Amino acid sequence: MKVAVSVPDDVFSRADELAAELGVSRSQIYTRALEEYLEQHGAEDDPVSAQVNKVVDSTDTDSAFATMAARRLIDSGHYWEW
Repeated sequence: MKVAVSVPDDVFSRADELAAELGVSRSQIYTRALEEYLEQHGAEDDPVSAQVNKVVDSTDTDSAFATMAARRLIDSGHYWEW
């Protein structure tokens, strides 16, 4: 699945350098980092995340509507802090 996220320039640069050093893609670096974060924070045990994941899994992400909604969200300039 492709995802658009915003990260600070310094984090992006460090991740890019690490990917080159390890000989892996940038996507693999972000995937590994996210997997480790989810393991550490027990996101799999979170009932809200579980329900959101069910909805996302049942959504046709290839639809024109999903693409348009994602593009509007990205273009809106709204960013969330976790």
